[in-house]
Amino acid sequence: MLAVDVSPWLRSDASTSAERLFCHVHGRAKNQSQLIPGWPYSFVAALESGRTSWTAVLDAVRLGPTDDATAVTADQLRAVVGRLIAAGHWHDGDPNILIVMDAGYDVTRLAFVLADLPVEALGRIRSDRVLRLAKPRRQPGTNGRPPKHGPEFALDRPATWPEPQHTTTTNTSRYGTATATLGTTNATRRAPPPSCTGP
Repeated sequence: MLAVDVSPWLRSDASTSAERLFCHVHGRAKNQSQLIPGWPYSFVAALESGRTSWTAVLDAVRLGPTDDATAVTADQLRAVVGRLIAAGHWHDGDPNILIVMDAGYDVTRLAFVLADLPVEALGRIRSDRVLRLAKPRRQPGTNGRPPKHGPEFALDRPATWPEPQHTTTTNTSRYGTATATLGTTNATRRAPPPSCTGP
């Protein structure tokens, strides 16, 4: 299992440092979000199985002002997966390598770009994301122009959620009962904004 993330090295006082970006940080001043000059680094880390926080950083690349974070991440993952295969850590017949990422990544684009590798991409969607469900099947005898999209699916409004196909619950030692639901939506979304932007 691999994780990808962007973490900034804040350089607020280094006015002569080249190619600094404004990096989004949280909690430095009374839980307020701030944009502080720094160098964002894209990391790829291996995660241990089970309930542990141990990681092994496998690759780090500094992002520049003109870099496309998704393209850089795709190149990183391609290189890391190639090295893992060459080192004998993955063989034909093994389960795919799971790549997990936070809400700042375009998981759909990464899955498409890396489709030729033995990987699966799993990303978190922002809690305020609004998607559109698949357009309903056209009924015989219906007049007028068919709709392009289906009904709205807002993650922060449960009334808009479709009926789940699967539901599972797990009792956790720290957080009580966790419930997960799964449903096929065929929804589309726009990519969220990046965490670091140029000056």
